Amino acid sequence: MNNVSTISVFFLSGLNETSRNHRSALFFLSLMCYCITVLVNVCLILIIILNNELHEPMYILLCAFCMNALYGTAGFYPKFLSDLLSPVHVISYSGCLLQAQVLYSFACSDLSILALMAYDRYLAICRPLEYHSVMSVQKVMKLASFSWLTSVFIVAVNIFLTYKLKLCSPYINRLFCVNWSIVSLACFSNETSINEIVANITILIYILHGFFIVWSYMYIIRRCASSIENRAKFLQTCVPHLISLSTFILTILIDIINNRLSSADLAKTLQNFIAMEFLVIPPLINPLIYGFKLTKVRNRIITFLVYELHSSC
Repeated sequence: MNNVSTISVFFLSGLNETSRNHRSALFFLSLMCYCITVLVNVCLILIIILNNELHEPMYILLCAFCMNALYGTAGFYPKFLSDLLSPVHVISYSGCLLQAQVLYSFACSDLSILALMAYDRYLAICRPLEYHSVMSVQKVMKLASFSWLTSVFIVAVNIFLTYKLKLCSPYINRLFCVNWSIVSLACFSNETSINEIVANITILIYILHGFFIVWSYMYIIRRCASSIENRAKFLQTCVPHLISLSTFILTILIDIINNRLSSADLAKTLQNFIAMEFLVIPPLINPLIYGFKLTKVRNRIITFLVYELHSSC
């Protein structure tokens, strides 16, 4: 079936009158948040790339994690900042599909990388003798690339099915484009059955990622309970990962609950915050958590700051 939709642009109606009245303040805060997010992620990426001591599987995965954060936020912030300066919030049909592709694949890739991190910690703590043979730097880079490409492909299938739908409204009641918002505009609900099946399969795949992470940490916690050395390793390398995982799951669950349940009684500003928090909070705080908690990364940051301080003096 060909794409028979005659819609060429979508109108985003996520910003309410209160938001428009404070658009200058919102623009400044959003721009500052985006700049800090880019800065902390780029700094962590450069620290890992430029220091041979950090060319280990755990840090390679952290580097991939930060790169994915830059990818996801690039799909949200520039358009959002542009809308804050514009009286009319429109996006082209192809641009909307592209934004949905980027945001969904960002979220899926995040969970895939978190699953790889859990497996890396499982091998390091529970099977240390096999660690270096299983998790070499080259293998980790291939696994990270494969997980990202797989997420992009899976989401692309969903977006392609959405592209095939006939749409009867150009109005999206959100700050940005997501797949389910576009599907909800379909003229005939019976045409969306395939979309729903593929979407549920996609959700199941990433729920299994979550179960794999839980399984990994069950073994890790059991192993660490009987060893002081492993407990120290757990606190040093696993706690940042668990904080990142908890933040990601919490922000995604809140967004899903907000989407699935009736949210008409919620203030529009609160709805907007709930919708965008998975694009704002994890990419901003994850590099800070890892930077302060991981000793090797923290030491490199301190060394760099001390060197810069001496140079300036």
